[in-house]
Amino acid sequence: METPVLDYGSRGRIGLLLPSVNQAAEPQIRAMLPRDVGIAVTRLKLVDSSELGLLSMTHDVEAAAALLADAGVDLVVLHCTAVSTYSAELEASILERIGVATGLPATATSQSLVAALDAMRARRVVLLSPYTEEVNKRETAYFVRRGFDVLGNVGLNCSTGREMMAVTPEAWQAFALSQVQTEAEAYVLSCTTVRTAEAIESLECSLGSPVITSNSAVAWDCMRRLGISAVVPGYGRLLGHVAGH
Repeated sequence: METPVLDYGSRGRIGLLLPSVNQAAEPQIRAMLPRDVGIAVTRLKLVDSSELGLLSMTHDVEAAAALLADAGVDLVVLHCTAVSTYSAELEASILERIGVATGLPATATSQSLVAALDAMRARRVVLLSPYTEEVNKRETAYFVRRGFDVLGNVGLNCSTGREMMAVTPEAWQAFALSQVQTEAEAYVLSCTTVRTAEAIESLECSLGSPVITSNSAVAWDCMRRLGISAVVPGYGRLLGHVAGH
């Protein structure tokens, strides 16, 4: 019997801080990375998108990030869209705290989405999410502050992570196609715990514009930050060209 050849992250290792309820980010990001890029995951308590829940997720950032540092990661990502786009001030505070706790570079879903949209040269965007109106308003304000023209931000009014995960890829596709804006230069399917990866390519064909998800943005941006050049087919234009270029 042939001995299997395993790779433990020879080209780089990414540390993810995920909401505890998240079921989508690990399988999606693993599929969106080359086999020789490793991931390590630690969770922070978050089961819903209430304001209290989102802010509470940040309480143990230092301890959780330190656990990822123990695993020898090269980069730590606070991977929650609703938390990282809560405000620019909270985003900056979280990244500073992770850096102090680990001595490692740190980023967040929010920054990866901005970098991905910049790479696609998209300034006029449509944001689609599973979130409530309250969360969407904060996300819109975040992207406007970053210089984007948000043509629309519509949510499915899900409150819990399990509700978000229950939305099928087919439902996401139908939802996005119902929100077409002719001036849009990109569509963002926001949230890390949703089944949107399967819909990216078909939506790009239908919409004629880049479709970026929270998970595809983080996979692409982490490779860029680590200097890893790779093309990963099957997940849209962003990952379909060489990361870092």
